[in-house]
Amino acid sequence: MTPEQIEQLFTRTDGSYAFARWGRPIVPVVFGVEDETLKVVKGAVEAVATLAGAQMDELDGELGANLMFFFFRDWDELLDVPDLGRLIPDLESLVGRLKAANASQYRAFRFDNDHAIQAAFVFLRMTGEMADIPAETLALSQAVQVIVMWGDQAFSETSPLAVLPETGATILRPEIAGVIAAAYDRMMPPSADDTSHALRLFARLQG
Repeated sequence: MTPEQIEQLFTRTDGSYAFARWGRPIVPVVFGVEDETLKVVKGAVEAVATLAGAQMDELDGELGANLMFFFFRDWDELLDVPDLGRLIPDLESLVGRLKAANASQYRAFRFDNDHAIQAAFVFLRMTGEMADIPAETLALSQAVQVIVMWGDQAFSETSPLAVLPETGATILRPEIAGVIAAAYDRMMPPSADDTSHALRLFARLQG
């Protein structure tokens, strides 16, 4: 990837550059699925975390779990989730906006004092095309999109995943895997708001 392509991965719609990675061990929890799908989602998170060199744990001392996946069929269901309004500011108005946009997914992040990821919330409305995506593909895609904070349009045109023609298996695109691994290099900062960060990622990819 070129430095410009890497920069675009972390550029927001307002033109600003914004990157963050996890600053604490990841503790996932999944709501709204059966045990079989639960294992698939947690397995995808573990696979991507292992690739990144990010830590995982069984318990977050502050939140219990800090990576929460919610699977549901209607956005209004979120309004009935106990205490979710304490975690997601202005939940009712957010649900209204997502309904009006006919959105199928939404991700929200919380950050610590170093602007690293402290918690992430993934909301997936399982209707229409979303419901037809194989669980393994959906889980891997979502795990990739919360291992770091990407730009708003990072994967709007090209998926972070690819299908192996020989086997039909879905994998993480090698160039995206490389960016994730470089982002978690111990010499890299947990967050960045300057495009020079993209140049440092590029340099590590060359190495």
